[in-house]
Amino acid sequence: MPPRRNRMPFELPLDRRTLLKGSGTLGLSLLLGGTASAQARNETLLVVQELGPNSLDMHGVGSNQTVNGLSWNTYDRLLTYAPKTLPDGTLSYDRATLAPELAERWEEAADGMSCTFHLRKDAVFHDGTPVTAKDVKWSFDRAVSVGGFPTFQMSAGSLEKKEQFVVVDDHTFRIDYLRKDKMLLFNVAVVVPFVINSALAQKNAMADDPWAMNWLKTNTAGGGAYKVESWKPGSETILTRFDGWKSGKLPSIRRIIIRDVPSAGTRRAMLERGDADLSAGFPPKDFEQLIKEAKVKVVGVPIPNCLWYIALNTSKPPFDNVKLRQAIAWAMPYQQIQDNAFFGRAIPMYGAKSTTPAEPVWPQPFPYATDLEKAKALMVEAGFPNGLETTLSLDVGTATVGEPTALLIQENLAKIGIKAAVEKIPGANWRTTLNKKELPMVLNRFSGWLDYPEYYFYWNLHGNNSIFNISAYKNAEMDKLIDKARFSADKAEYAETVKQFIAMCMAEVPIVPLNQPMHDVAMQKSVSGYEFWFHREPDYRQFTKG
Repeated sequence: MPPRRNRMPFELPLDRRTLLKGSGTLGLSLLLGGTASAQARNETLLVVQELGPNSLDMHGVGSNQTVNGLSWNTYDRLLTYAPKTLPDGTLSYDRATLAPELAERWEEAADGMSCTFHLRKDAVFHDGTPVTAKDVKWSFDRAVSVGGFPTFQMSAGSLEKKEQFVVVDDHTFRIDYLRKDKMLLFNVAVVVPFVINSALAQKNAMADDPWAMNWLKTNTAGGGAYKVESWKPGSETILTRFDGWKSGKLPSIRRIIIRDVPSAGTRRAMLERGDADLSAGFPPKDFEQLIKEAKVKVVGVPIPNCLWYIALNTSKPPFDNVKLRQAIAWAMPYQQIQDNAFFGRAIPMYGAKSTTPAEPVWPQPFPYATDLEKAKALMVEAGFPNGLETTLSLDVGTATVGEPTALLIQENLAKIGIKAAVEKIPGANWRTTLNKKELPMVLNRFSGWLDYPEYYFYWNLHGNNSIFNISAYKNAEMDKLIDKARFSADKAEYAETVKQFIAMCMAEVPIVPLNQPMHDVAMQKSVSGYEFWFHREPDYRQFTKG
């Protein structure tokens, strides 16, 4: 039977002023053409966000956070994660349980050195082309070849060489392991190894661009639950349901209108008036107020494997001095940051009673608290009795919480003799600047997709020069411990190894953890099905409305 056609004929020739007219359901009715049926409204989701995708290809250099969400909804992967319900009733992905997507089933070899995936025989791309193992191989080959973040992410699960990826037949694909790595299959289910229509991509590749990077930046070649109907960078993205999708239950929402509205105040007004269904990215204070006022519902989840932290450049003076780094850790105004920058929408990561971790978990509080006298004494021990001058850098894109946090830190550092100038770096230059590993002190947030301590440390504190090791920290003993934890098959050995590298980080403080932030999303009470994901973007396949 041919796919059903999209029943929604309306378009969106609306400007922001039109969006702000009306209130309640009237505003959304206006958006849907004024005479839209209740069914049409219940099959359409209007999302307002601060910043939309700057590309359609998350493998591309410089692709932003929202490109991950676009990829998640428009492309499939071999595997995904099963859902689970958190104690507060929120639906979340289950980090420990994989589920089928393009692969109906999979099995590891008896020797544990390969895995064979059996693809759905009815899966097709958006243009109707059948999905085959050749497409999967080409897509995996691309991910390990393009360099940068995608290739490093693949390596986090020991997916490193094109020779590992084998086409057995049209609907059977095999991964040969380089080594036994417990994160390998979990890595297959993250955003990066999405499956591309290889024939379509190759048709638009060039001799100097064999992976069609230029073409896929502005075009999609997927088979996910949604298709890109239109994309206007900086303005609006519209997705429509792909009725030929076979990798899961067909979504209830047929059309998703995602509008870029930089002003948090405007987004909040739209949400409270009923002119939008869902939004995130508000300041913590706004979420605190939205929860109290209860006009809309707010879902908040502590982001797994995530920290706001201060990174100290350990590769050159002055922060190559461990005593100085410890002084910084004792000088942080932790509770003030919690109260006046995050308004309680974060879990504190300070005040541990012991320098020895009791559990092999991450993140966990460090054994530091605000103690200016200890900090001053360590300044003297470090050889800086008269203080020093430095720079504290932050991303302008995180200024909502980053700037008040930086100013509170600046104020406290001054009390121990450190004059820190606050430098705000434009978001467009942020990652490039960090990659140079030259900034002395950085306020940053990092979230690890795979919720394992060794994964976080592999990205941030391993001497392999990961793009996220902005402390430029290199310690051979730390590297050995991280690698040992990654590949250990013994639970007791693993737990002890993780505790050892966390204790080393606590003592050497290449980073000073501040807190574990919440990921908050606000939505109309008529919207249900929200599921938290490691990439922190909405999975539109799960939503229902009405």
